Amino acid sequence: MPRTAAPLLTSPIPRVADSDRRRTSASVVLRSVLEHGPVARSTIARLTGLSPASVTDYCARLAESGLIRESAVPLRSKGVGRPHLPVDLDGSRFVVAGVHVAVPHTTVALLDLRGRVLARRELKHEGAGPARVLARAADGLAALFAGARGSRPLGVGFAAGGWVDRDSGTVVEHPLLGWREVPVRDLLAAHTGLPVHVDGHARALLNAERLFGPARGSRSVLHLFAGNMVDAAFATHDEVHHGPRSAAGAIAHLPAPGGSEPCDCGRSGCLQAELSERTLCRRAREAGVADGVNPMHVVAAAAAGDTVAAGLLRERSRRVGRAVGLLLDVLNPERVVVTEIGAMHREDCLAALRAEVGAERADTVAPIGFTDSVPAVAGGSVALDVLYRDPLGTPPEAI
Repeated sequence: MPRTAAPLLTSPIPRVADSDRRRTSASVVLRSVLEHGPVARSTIARLTGLSPASVTDYCARLAESGLIRESAVPLRSKGVGRPHLPVDLDGSRFVVAGVHVAVPHTTVALLDLRGRVLARRELKHEGAGPARVLARAADGLAALFAGARGSRPLGVGFAAGGWVDRDSGTVVEHPLLGWREVPVRDLLAAHTGLPVHVDGHARALLNAERLFGPARGSRSVLHLFAGNMVDAAFATHDEVHHGPRSAAGAIAHLPAPGGSEPCDCGRSGCLQAELSERTLCRRAREAGVADGVNPMHVVAAAAAGDTVAAGLLRERSRRVGRAVGLLLDVLNPERVVVTEIGAMHREDCLAALRAEVGAERADTVAPIGFTDSVPAVAGGSVALDVLYRDPLGTPPEAI
């Protein structure tokens, strides 16, 4: 009988393509410069495990693209030999643009490569139609670009609440704005002529914390965003989970313990109905604390000594703490980051939130590290995350 060829044995773990390996190594080098710069190439090699020759090569390519530069001040060697010329981020050539669409307004901003906000502008909505909102955002960015002479934009990051699909660049659904299947990436790219990257704001802010904030280096991080929209994001081993069509983190209609607030979905006690800033502002109006729909007016009233306003904020933070406790039980992250105005601006609110989490896990919970620039950082960090993941993917000269 003729012998049949033995089946080929293949590994269940796919090999990393050379291009993927190069992208990952370039990312590791640039992240090391971000975290430790000015830093010697030999130190980068020691920290990353890459060979000195590879580090030198990647540094040369990153310098050629304008992302890093040699520091003017050499580092003295502890032994004999020439001083080291450290490398650092080059903050003189490039910026990224950010667009964050909230319910009442859009924030446009410019950020440097360290995630610092250089300029921003808030644009109140004149109707919530996506075409109009995005066109005004592009006009706002153009005005910021005109004032940032000498710096070139690498791209635009867009963030919003609700269901945002990163891969297709689409806002699938934002119920409070009435947006459905909006091709944000295509629309903004047509207006700006720049590469546009899109993500949900909970994931965007978690990426900002990973890159620039206190959560850098954590093995697992949970982020709970409680604004007008209520969303969550989760990262493990430096990777934010998106799920199919970026639907991960949709917690708006999970039941809140003890909640009774009517929700737009027809039920009562959903997290978004209970924790939304709209609910806080309505309760503040009913209590005679503050008029309007700006939650910062409630914070200001509490800071001025209004005990009712302070009580409303503490109660909301307590409710957020209960939601955090539920998510902690399910995901058990190393760190928790919370974007919630009470915990961000008042120690008593942060204490109330942590008390609901429980003494054993309270120290793992902290407010977002960008208290005064949340919308600006949310938009810009979408573009910065792409840059730091693949710094050599799109040469700046080609933009």
